Amino acid sequence: MLNPTPPEKLCDQRGRPYFLWDVDTTLEAFQSQLVDADPDIRAHAIGKLLRQARPDDALVLVPLAQIRKEWERVVPYLGNRRAFWTWLIPELERRAG
Repeated sequence: MLNPTPPEKLCDQRGRPYFLWDVDTTLEAFQSQLVDADPDIRAHAIGKLLRQARPDDALVLVPLAQIRKEWERVVPYLGNRRAFWTWLIPELERRAG
């Protein structure tokens, strides 16, 4: 069961999500990157999301099936969160199974 951040706390007054502290962009602009036609742009955005957002928030913004589908391209962007997501994805799939 997911426990995502409430919508009113997800973004600051300018519309920037808490997990994008290092760039000046809005949630809407970031979401467009998550579905961009260019697979490299999508992978970078998904990797940033998985690296910087709470897992529950990441899974609300990008379905587990999409993460799995994009996994090979996303892995290089995970940094020190790679081991966590490598463990979590099969765990979530097992529980959903």
